[in-house]
Amino acid sequence: MTQPPTTGCQSTCPYCGVGCGVVMPDGGEATLGDQSHPANFGRLCVKGSSLHETLGTQGRLMHPEIAGEQVSWPSAIDAVAARIAESAREYGPESVAFYLSGQLLTEDYYLANKLAKGFIGTPHVDTNSRLCMSSAAAAHKRAFGADIVPGCYEDLELADLLVITGSNAAWNHPILYQRMKAAGRKGRRVVVIDPRRTATTELADLFLPLKPGTDAVLFNGLLMAISQSKALDLAYLEAHCSGYDGALAAAQESAPTVADVARICELPEADVARFYDWFIETPRSLTFFSQGINQSASGTDKGNAIINCHLATGRVGKPGASPFSITGQPNAMGGREVGGLANTLAAHMEYDKPGDRERVIQFWEAPSLPSGPGLKAVDLFEAVHNGKIKVLWVMATNPAVSLPDNARVREALDRCETVIVSDCVRDTDTTAYADILLPARGWGEKDGTVTNSERRISRQRAFQKSSTEAMPDWWILNEVGRALGYKQAFAFTSAADVFREHAALSAYENDGRRPFNLAGLRHISDESYDQLKPVQWPVLADPVLGTARLFGDGRYATPDRRARFIAIRPQAPAQQPGPEYPLVVNTGRIRDQWHTMTRTGRAPRLWNHLPEPFIEINPRDAMRAGVTDGQLAQLEGPSGRFTGRARVTDAVRQGDVFVPIHWNRQFSGEALASDLIAPVTDPFSGQPESKHGCARLKALHSAWEGRLLLAEDKPPHREMAYWAKAVFPACASYWLAGEKPLNWPDYFAGLLGEKPQLVMHDPARGGYRAATFAGGRLKAVLIIEPSSQTLPDPAWLASCFAMETLDGATRRKLLAGRDAELPDTGAIVCSCFQVGEITIRQAVEAGAKDTESLGLALKCGTNCGSCIPELKQLISAVQVQPVEADG
Repeated sequence: MTQPPTTGCQSTCPYCGVGCGVVMPDGGEATLGDQSHPANFGRLCVKGSSLHETLGTQGRLMHPEIAGEQVSWPSAIDAVAARIAESAREYGPESVAFYLSGQLLTEDYYLANKLAKGFIGTPHVDTNSRLCMSSAAAAHKRAFGADIVPGCYEDLELADLLVITGSNAAWNHPILYQRMKAAGRKGRRVVVIDPRRTATTELADLFLPLKPGTDAVLFNGLLMAISQSKALDLAYLEAHCSGYDGALAAAQESAPTVADVARICELPEADVARFYDWFIETPRSLTFFSQGINQSASGTDKGNAIINCHLATGRVGKPGASPFSITGQPNAMGGREVGGLANTLAAHMEYDKPGDRERVIQFWEAPSLPSGPGLKAVDLFEAVHNGKIKVLWVMATNPAVSLPDNARVREALDRCETVIVSDCVRDTDTTAYADILLPARGWGEKDGTVTNSERRISRQRAFQKSSTEAMPDWWILNEVGRALGYKQAFAFTSAADVFREHAALSAYENDGRRPFNLAGLRHISDESYDQLKPVQWPVLADPVLGTARLFGDGRYATPDRRARFIAIRPQAPAQQPGPEYPLVVNTGRIRDQWHTMTRTGRAPRLWNHLPEPFIEINPRDAMRAGVTDGQLAQLEGPSGRFTGRARVTDAVRQGDVFVPIHWNRQFSGEALASDLIAPVTDPFSGQPESKHGCARLKALHSAWEGRLLLAEDKPPHREMAYWAKAVFPACASYWLAGEKPLNWPDYFAGLLGEKPQLVMHDPARGGYRAATFAGGRLKAVLIIEPSSQTLPDPAWLASCFAMETLDGATRRKLLAGRDAELPDTGAIVCSCFQVGEITIRQAVEAGAKDTESLGLALKCGTNCGSCIPELKQLISAVQVQPVEADG
């Protein structure tokens, strides 16, 4: 459902790599989709449409701080410059490192790389994009000669065969998923490849739940099948490619027959053959891949195994026919453009390409550009741990949560002599280690550009003034550069200034062999920059004309203009299950949260769908471990533990479990997915193997479980075996559990500094309920029960915290935990319109037979569509219930 036209500030959503356009009306009380933006045409997912709920100053980093003390900006800039200069002088430039983020704007990213690599002289500049798309970037370079996504979003609609692999697009890129779904037509087929059955499989004509880690075998087998069919484009290979024979020989070794592929991938042979037949007979085939392919110790090889199949059929850069890597972050692509990865230089230039390093030195007049690549993320933090890196500047990311072997990363941060953190949030797991805190502007206050997954540059426009002392990241970097003495190189006065230099460098001595080229934008005026419409690079001319597809003519970015086949010899995941840790741990995102929740965690609406950390477990594995659905459970791996609510489901394969990546120490006691992941990386890309940990499972036998709601948030960590926090409009809500009974009157009084005013205590049964007030307003509620099954849903209790005064009738209901006069709507299924499971079931029972009729009755499923697979499951569940016979 598109939004009505409106006037307001046009900007870009700061979440996933789709790069949706948004409109922020005056007043900031809503977030609307931009109907004119070619990425989303007005549609927004629930995260995007909740953006206005994440604004405000609560929890913001308000002022620069040094050692916890507020200081002025000049003092903070001088301190940062002094620490960097001192470390570079005493230990060398390589003792300084930067860790950046796909949340930065391109202009911020550009100056970070110019300052660090060009003038400080450290090669150690990497980014959290290393964790999500660096294997795809490496695969592109090996095959195409440059990090290029050849296709565009329109190809998702034009493809007659859409292969979705390693991507739960329905939840992680929901607007693209809706475009794919809307393009359904007679004869069009969709194959979904994923070890786990996700919401995306609702779109599938064929679902292949392969064994984790066997993706390259599956695509090597496809290459073998192509080689024996008419789909092999021999004329294309002869004119435009090299290395085919070697790639085919490697495929022959690992996947000689369909039967071999089926056995290794643990798939039905008929399904594998059907997939291969469909690909062979469909010229317009597109393979859409994401983190499930990339986040592997052989992610680059997996990407090249996919690309090999497209090269063998000549299906690259053609309408509806390409390999298509989708990025996870809003500006992961922009960071790749400016050298945000440790092994690259700005403007898609490379350390190891003849002439590139000298070209950057000449353009920047840079005295200190390193001679070779720096350390990639995992190795960078290991160098922090062992003391080789003395000064670490972290910008707009939270590595204390997101990197593998998290305990060692936190230990590294604690050991580092100087940790500088630029962020808009005061308290994150990473800011706790900061010696210097720099308040950066947040989304809504920032001005610049981002590039989405189809190479489309869009403007991020500030639509609100900062109510703190926060400054743009590019400004902070510019001022540090000046303080270090590089005033001529850092004389920027606006984001537009930075963008012009970025565009000019892309065009500098570019004879066409570097596809990344913004020549048509290098002289853009401030006014034109402000009014810039979304455009796909390369942009070679003025007026600004973008380029939808690349390599369709068979001319690539390699020295001889030929694409490279890569011989792929599949490697098994580094960690393998065994007697001690028998389960494979898969990790991923959920529908309504983002990264480590520093932004989405502020929006109460986004907590309704999946409010607790959880573990998805196959029924057989759950039975073996003695874990029941809804019970608390623990995963224990070689380097840490994860505690969450068990969700027993056949959506995961036997021997596998799934956990979400979002929870951190601000929102849970022991639910960091990264604690279960070893620091094993791809040898080409440096990307961690985040999809394949190992663990054992056990039930958490709690003596009690509880709900604690607080008007003023106070972490209730004392003697808890489990706690997890969610956010409501007027209070914080905690799930609690413990293995030993507590003295609840003493606990309540100790937490709040006063005795409760309402109490219901049943020591024999193990129940305790209490509430207290400040004036007429509700201050806190605590409900303890022997089991979670008798705990009330916290939604009604949370609504009481918004009341100015609670009347006597409402107070009497508090300890019951619900208002019996109000209908129970059930757990929220549709976050966009807050429609609960019970309401949906009732509508189906009343005659709503499909998702369309549910949408007409309740609106559920009519906005972003992410809940439609769950709606279909509920419809099916209600409709198959047996009807009792009369008499």
